[in-house]
Amino acid sequence: MEQFWSGSAINENKGMVENLQRYGVITSRKVAEVMETIDRGLFVPDGAQPYVDSPMPIGYNATISAPHMHATCLQLLERNLLPGMRALDVGSGTGYLTACFALMLGPQGRAIGVEHIPELASFSIENIRKSAAAPLLKDGSLSVHVGDGRQGWPEFAPYNAIHVGAAASEIHQALVDQLKPGGRMVIPVGNIFQDLQVVDKNTDGSISIRTETSVRYVPLTSRKLNCEVSEVDAIS
Repeated sequence: MEQFWSGSAINENKGMVENLQRYGVITSRKVAEVMETIDRGLFVPDGAQPYVDSPMPIGYNATISAPHMHATCLQLLERNLLPGMRALDVGSGTGYLTACFALMLGPQGRAIGVEHIPELASFSIENIRKSAAAPLLKDGSLSVHVGDGRQGWPEFAPYNAIHVGAAASEIHQALVDQLKPGGRMVIPVGNIFQDLQVVDKNTDGSISIRTETSVRYVPLTSRKLNCEVSEVDAIS
């Protein structure tokens, strides 16, 4: 299980980002700026250590991914998160990555979070309201919805970027259909352990898939089934 640092030595958001740069996880200036601006400490439950490089339980058999996983996904999607583009965050959890997307896309873009646990969707909206992404939530360029993320969110499709924050047994066709030609999806695929797959839709509509790394995420599932699974951590 890969973890770049542990303990409570890092007690501020800036220090977390600097550590990610020091270990070579963040190489993009833009990703560093966004992760410095969106304070992870606003997106974890009270009493948690937000700046440790570890996934954390957020209730409802769900977790918020480790900082290095957020950085990895942001860098994989960076070219598809340019101002004015559209992004979908499936299994948006506490709203952290959705807020990062929104900041990168700007007020002319559109960031959509989909979360099937209503309580987490409400929690994420509260978190975003405290963050630097609050103006984007207010003006409607960022929104969080309750729904089955396996079906995506067709209303604002097609998307330049799709991030799936929970493990899927397969790449769901609905998400592929909602990906814009030239767009990219990052999705963990597998059962107990998964491959973090990068799915590119080519300009002719064909699909290219490659594996970035091995990970471990909670399953992408319905609310009913989610209550029946135990929490697992993202690794890598």
